[in-house]
Amino acid sequence: MSVTVGSKGRSESVVTEHNTACAVGSGLVPVFATPYMVALMENAAVNAVQGALEQGQGTVGTRLDVTHDAATPIGMKVWAEAEVTAVDRKKITLSVKAYDEAGPIGGGVHERFVIDTDRFLSRAEAKKGGR
Repeated sequence: MSVTVGSKGRSESVVTEHNTACAVGSGLVPVFATPYMVALMENAAVNAVQGALEQGQGTVGTRLDVTHDAATPIGMKVWAEAEVTAVDRKKITLSVKAYDEAGPIGGGVHERFVIDTDRFLSRAEAKKGGR
């Protein structure tokens, strides 16, 4: 793994009826939903680190502390940017920010952990045996 402080990633989308608060159930108004902003931020974080991982590795989000500060109506472009701010063994901390065409709409801190994908999935599937 060679993730370094300063690595950056980005993800973008357009607000449609399908990613609004009223469509996802996180509110009653047709504006960009907070859960979709969070997903955009996580995707930007993945894009910031995935290229530096070894074959068979991935990352999983374990913590996200963000604010959603401004509403974005249907039809506007939205994007998120992530920057690695710290690497502690397998823990990666990133600054995440979200924007629309009018300016910032949210931001915060996100933590991800590096995993061995096959081992991680095997452990998750093993939980089914404990039903």
